[in-house]
Amino acid sequence: MNQRGFTIIELLALIVLLITVGAVFWTQKDSLETAAKDDSRKTSINAMYYSLEEVYYPTNKYYPKTLSASILLSVDSSLFKDPQGLEIGKAESDLSYQGKDCTDEACKSYTLRAKLKNEADYIKESRKN
Repeated sequence: MNQRGFTIIELLALIVLLITVGAVFWTQKDSLETAAKDDSRKTSINAMYYSLEEVYYPTNKYYPKTLSASILLSVDSSLFKDPQGLEIGKAESDLSYQGKDCTDEACKSYTLRAKLKNEADYIKESRKN
């Protein structure tokens, strides 16, 4: 008897194969999204760092005590938010700025930090101490 179609075993093998491919795809997709968010955090920190060092400090001769888009006008305001949309300095934000050795609003140094998911924290410190 010559029948056409798939046997139960062939269908089960196909289902197992599709589930395996789907699981691998889902895992890789999640890893790529996490890496992209970490890259976004690093980009934000680098933009703020270079603006502080190349624009803000030469103009003012000090670093700010706090950091926001209204202080660093040379940086795109969207970079002051982490991938979850929280602004730098907020309690749950992945981005933080800490002015050091401050007198009123003028600081001698600072630390910028991004909490990364796949790596250790990304930290940039002021050139001037």
